[in-house]
Amino acid sequence: MQWCNHHSLDLQAQAILPSQPPDLLEPAGGNMGDTGLRKRREDEKSIQSQEPKTTSLQKELGLISGISIIVGTIIGSGIFVSPKSVLSNTEAVGPCLIVWAACGVLATLGALCFAELGTMITKSGGEYPYLMEAYGPIPAYLFSWASLIVIKPSSFAIICLSFSEYVCAPFYAGCKPPQLVVKCLAAAAILFISTVNSLSVRLGSYVQNIFTAAKLVIVAIIIISGLVLLAQGNTKNFENSFEGAQLSVGAISLAFYNGLWAYDGWNQLNYITEELRHPYRNLPLAIIIGIPLVTACYILMNVSYFTVMTATELLQSQAVAVTFGDRVLYPASWVVPLFVAFSTIGAANGTCFTAGRLIYVAGREGHMLKVLSYISVRRLTPAPAIIFYGIIATIYIIPGDINSLVNYFSFAAWLFYGLTILGLIVMRFTRKELERPIKVPIVIPILVTLISVFLVLAPIISKPAWEYLYCVLFMLSGLLFYFLFVHYKFGWAQKISKPITMHLQMLMEVVPPEEDPE
Repeated sequence: MQWCNHHSLDLQAQAILPSQPPDLLEPAGGNMGDTGLRKRREDEKSIQSQEPKTTSLQKELGLISGISIIVGTIIGSGIFVSPKSVLSNTEAVGPCLIVWAACGVLATLGALCFAELGTMITKSGGEYPYLMEAYGPIPAYLFSWASLIVIKPSSFAIICLSFSEYVCAPFYAGCKPPQLVVKCLAAAAILFISTVNSLSVRLGSYVQNIFTAAKLVIVAIIIISGLVLLAQGNTKNFENSFEGAQLSVGAISLAFYNGLWAYDGWNQLNYITEELRHPYRNLPLAIIIGIPLVTACYILMNVSYFTVMTATELLQSQAVAVTFGDRVLYPASWVVPLFVAFSTIGAANGTCFTAGRLIYVAGREGHMLKVLSYISVRRLTPAPAIIFYGIIATIYIIPGDINSLVNYFSFAAWLFYGLTILGLIVMRFTRKELERPIKVPIVIPILVTLISVFLVLAPIISKPAWEYLYCVLFMLSGLLFYFLFVHYKFGWAQKISKPITMHLQMLMEVVPPEEDPE
């Protein structure tokens, strides 16, 4: 019965839409000049809006946008924050650089496994549909629960907090910015990014491409400066680079946690498979070009840092990139916090762009509130999902302790990465009939699964912390919601959700997707 209501609303929405005046269809922030061209664009928009395919996600993204999303999401706040944490765990320059390279190799191998999964099961939502195919609804539900409430919002919150700290730094030279200022600015960043992604798929990817260009500029400035200094003979910090290295199992695993935080995003393109043109060609190409590019940048950036700072100085620095800028680019050192801010907001945009799709797919499968899977009639974006995600991320900013959020995040994320790649091995035997346009050697998923087990267990064994226990309990608490609302579908729950869904649908002008993409 619920579907009938939605369907009638769907038809009403499509009947109403063409009769709206064209200026209501104008994108936000349109140019005041060139009214003739704008009018023509508006006419095209209103013609598009009458086509029957309007309420499904459109294939708008090419190879360049794919690479931009990978590079843009990986190079975020991580490379400007993590070098300190990686070095503090390895305590020497040599092992530190090896950990950065190893993290890049692991991310590339993981992404290649995800490329096989992504071309075998071409549905948006990243790990979600893969876990669904491999193990059934319960692990998939737990992943969507953990992602929507813990993994994605905490990572979005961490990135936006890092962004606001870098933006505030020049205004509070020599002291720490007030927490209230940092948190308000982070909340404003979340609001801005959620708004952009709710308005337009194309606008979201344009913002991504612009910020990726800005961030590659700062990466290039740091790398070129470092190489020039290296050529001038600033190599004394690389002498005896393995001296005093601390290489216990616990220290290595924590160094990997921090390094991999900087690489997180290597699986992001799989969230938007439905919107990618020629996914069989573009998905693996974007991975093979994007991640090695990032790895090379990260290693060269670390080398650049060490040309001007000793290991001890790097550990004492409040913000590594800013210290580098002060020493190397002095009159123009303000460039560094500015471009780092661009870099982090680009990463936050990429995360929001893809996580909105995850909620959309979970809602479509009936694992989240139905209204979250709906698509905006005017904008053709999963607006309710993106708005929901922005609200949760804003709540995370209030307590806002970056270190504990990173621990939470890494533990939960690698638990599910490991499960997903194990699912790839399982499906080689249980789902032999599925077509695999890309097929990786079985050794790669086995290796990545073993490393994931190590990454999840080693920190707990070497340095137990309450947050790991809380994380497990929180993820398992999702089972309670699963059996109450998804599996048994109690009548009283339906009575509450049905009117809420209808009112939100009318308020936000959203309708169910017209067909489930296969």
